[in-house]
This record gives sequence, C-alpha cells and structure tokens, in this order.
Amino acid sequence: MTGNWDKEVDILVVGSGAGGMLSALVGADNHADVLIIEKGERWGGTSATSGAGIWIPGSDIAKEAGFEDNLDDAFTYVRALSADNVPDENIRAYVNNAAPMLHWLVANTPVQYMAFAYPDYHAENPGGSPTGFRTHLPLPLDGKPLGDDVATQQFPSPAASLFGFLNWHFDETYMLLYRAPGWWQGLVKSMVRYWFDWPFRFRSRKDRRLTLGNALTGGLRMALNQKKVPLWLETALVDLVSEKGKVTGAVVTQRGKTLRIGARKGVVLAAGGFDHNQAMRDEHAPLYPVAARSGGVTTNTGDAIRAGQALGASTMNLQSAWAAPVFYVPGEDRGRLCTIERALPGCIMVNQSGQRFLNEAASYHVTGQEMARRQADHGDASPCWMVFDHHYRHSYPMGSLYPIMPDWVHPGEVRSILKKAKSIDALAVQMGVDPEALSATLSRFNSHAANGEDPDFHRGDAAYDKMYGDPRQAPNPCLRPIDQGPFYAMPIYPGDIGTNGGLLTNDKAQVLDAKGKVIGGLYAIGNSAASSMGESYPGAGVTIGPAMAFGYIAARHMTGAND
Repeated sequence: MTGNWDKEVDILVVGSGAGGMLSALVGADNHADVLIIEKGERWGGTSATSGAGIWIPGSDIAKEAGFEDNLDDAFTYVRALSADNVPDENIRAYVNNAAPMLHWLVANTPVQYMAFAYPDYHAENPGGSPTGFRTHLPLPLDGKPLGDDVATQQFPSPAASLFGFLNWHFDETYMLLYRAPGWWQGLVKSMVRYWFDWPFRFRSRKDRRLTLGNALTGGLRMALNQKKVPLWLETALVDLVSEKGKVTGAVVTQRGKTLRIGARKGVVLAAGGFDHNQAMRDEHAPLYPVAARSGGVTTNTGDAIRAGQALGASTMNLQSAWAAPVFYVPGEDRGRLCTIERALPGCIMVNQSGQRFLNEAASYHVTGQEMARRQADHGDASPCWMVFDHHYRHSYPMGSLYPIMPDWVHPGEVRSILKKAKSIDALAVQMGVDPEALSATLSRFNSHAANGEDPDFHRGDAAYDKMYGDPRQAPNPCLRPIDQGPFYAMPIYPGDIGTNGGLLTNDKAQVLDAKGKVIGGLYAIGNSAASSMGESYPGAGVTIGPAMAFGYIAARHMTGAND
C-alpha cells in the first residue's frame, strides 16, 4: 500500500543544496506544499561550502555589464565539450533556462548576483568567452535574518574562507592575495566584525556575514522561511515508494525513526553524488578512487542514485567526476580544492619522478583529470608535489599554508605535510624524488620562466591561466624562476569536488528508465543526475548553475507552470 503516510505534501525535495532549495522555493511560489529533507546535521550541502559561481549564458545581469551573449554560441561551446551520450535537448534546456532562472532568483530572494570577468575554461574554443561574464558570483549577505538557522548552515570550505571560519568575497581574496592598498586594514576590520558579533559569537563559530556559497544558500533559506517551507535535518532517504510506475512518496529515517512521506506531485532527488561512498567509487569511478579526498560534503553517499536504481532508473556516466587537484591535511574529513595556487608565479608541480607533466595553471578539472590519468597509466602522480620557494611562501597561500603566518604557527597537521630545505637537492631527498631529476626540471623551467615563457606546457598563454596569475609579474603573470631558498614542497593529489554521473534524465529533469521512458513523479537534479556537461567543465559555475536551472525546470513542470 502506498498510503498510510506519516506526512503528505505536494513536493518532497531530497537534499538541501542550492538546486534542491531553489526547486522547493519555485514549487512553493507556485502554491505547492513542499518539504525539504536533509540527511546531515547541517543544511546547504556542498553548495554552501563552494564559491557559488553559476555559469549563466545570456543573463540580464551580464547584459547590464556590457556583455552581449548569444545562446547559440553557448550551446555550440558546451555541445562540443560535453560527452556524445548527453542529449542535445538537455544542453539546450540548460542554456535556454539558465538566464530565466537567475532572473527569477534575484527577483524573489535576497540573493543578488554579479556578472564576473571570468573567462570560460576553454575560451579559445568556438562559442567560448575569453572575456567572461557568463560566470556570476553572489554578493555578500547579512545572515542575521536567518536567526537560529544560521548556526546549522554548512561552514564554507577551508579553501573558500580565511582560517576556516572567516567568510570572504572574491574581491577581498584578490585584495589580500596581491596586498592591494588597504589590505591589512580590511583584514583587521573583518576580524573585528567577526569576533565582536556578540552574543552570537559565544554560541557559534559561524560568520554571519555570508559570502559565496553561504550567501547563496543563506538567501535561499531566508526566502524559504518566508514561504514557511520546512527543512528537516537528520532525515535520510531510505527508499522511494511507487504505485503503477509512478513515484508517490518516500521512506525516510529521522533520528532513528522510520517515516513514510507522501508526495502528490513528485519527488526531487537533489542529494548530490556518491562522493564519499567508497564502494560505489570502487565499482564505477576507478580514476577517482579515494573517497576521503573528495571535496564534497561527507553526507554525499549516493543514496538518491541508488534509490532511483532500485526502481529501475537508468544511469549515465557514473565513471565521471568534477576532477580537481586537492590538498589533504591529516585529520580533515575531505580534500581541499587547489584553484588559485597553481597559476601563481614561483611554483611548479612535479610527479614522483621529479618531472613536470602538465600546465599547472589550467582549470582544476583539466588538471585533476590529467593527474588521475597519469596516476592510472604510470602510478607516479598520487601524490604529486607542489614545489615553491621563499618568495612564493611569503607572498601567496599554498593550500592550508598562509603567507602571513610563520611555519611554527600553523597546526601540527599542516606542518606534518610541509617539506622545507635550504637546497633543491635536500628538498628532493625529503620528497623521495631523485635530486638530479628535480634539479634538471627546475633548471629548464627557470631558464624559460625568466623570459615569461613555458615552451613545454604553455603556462600563462590561455585567457583562463592569466585569471589567477599575479598581474604584477611581467611579462607572464604565471611565471617566475624558483630560485630563492629555502625551498618548499607540499603533496597534492588527484581528487574531485564531487561525482557528476548519475540518474538519466530528460530536458524536464524527469528520471528515465532503461527503455528511456519517464518514471512518473520522479525528478533528479545536480549531482544526483547525470550532468549535461558530460565529463567536461566548460566554465566556473557549471556544477551549481545546472543544478539550479534544472531545479527551476522541475518545479515548474510539477506545478504546471510550463504548460
């Protein structure tokens, strides 16, 4: 029997990331009774820990910034990069609905976005944008209106915050990174604001000035609270309930108690991928085998994907992930994404033979893929080593190592992975690398870097490379000889920020079975669904952007707004 519900709603959303929250909000705005369930003790999912960039072609915001986009160009760009098995109509649905979704978001929530001069990751390809303005970033937001809910929001990633607790915006990152005029006054002001947030500071470590992923998910939660949409924490999906081929609800567990929740209009699976499910990684994603090094939140264990499969849902591209190089600090529960550090002048990445094998400044997805393939083929890239000198050490961050803090101030776990020596040969010994090979690699790199050139891997040539280079370094913002001792090295691993293969869906985000037929009442978005990007990463924001766009599409479809 499918009845006998403990609770019945119109729409049940499984997962509290940005895609799920937006889908719930659109459904509620269209007069549906909606419930969100979240497996973990904190809400916001990996979205809350992220930079919250969203890749939106043709937005009103970009047009106001002077960027005239063309949706056909955007489609051409994504289509060429995406996997062949991704249907054209799914890509077209994203490209056509991304801008309307963003327009709706800023009109109906406190979340505000700005178009950013962030080049597409493959901007030189047909349809790509070397000047950016497809990537949009959220503006900071005051979290006080969230009340007690702010204390249970996911903390930002250590890679997207200062000292693991202080929220900062992209512009502030650049100010500190390049020591722009007024940088230290800005830092002091931020620290004072954080520590003197009384009495809240005595109850929580959370920063109530919300930025990046905290701003996006925080603003969505504010709008949901205004609509009185409940969000149940510590409530995990166990099974989907179906009748005559249509999903009518779900079985969940809430703090040890089993509940049956009916869903009259549908269930939206928005619970992320199988980032931290080691068994699923072993079976499906051999290139990205180590669950502990994923940057996704630890509650992403593939529950939604497996529940869909149990009903006969088809899957696609389960071997794929949002690849990334990650630092791993002992004792932490996930990897730290390495985005900026690799492009800055004065560092290189070498394998365990002491050799370069890639353009360090390429997008983190391309870099992560190349590292994973190198490890699979040669077994010498997990870990690789980030090698840098005294000038870099005291100018820029390197993962968990901060330039404004001496070595001894850093936690013991950070110091345990840091190698330091007066000479390259001595450093190589600590790394377990052949000193002669590492010296030869550095000698060749330095001789060309002095002229701003990298004939081996062309670091700093592409528009994206320059995005994270130091504009003060000429003639190439990504290159400088590594010649000022002492010298340093830190291990860096092939990892990911989440898996992106999942349930097969159509252009309405409806889940399909093995025969390509719609499973009524079941929708999947974000990393619970197979990405319309395939195994590619066209630009900053193609993770959360599609999750939100298809969440918007799914809610409108369920409530008849598309009719």
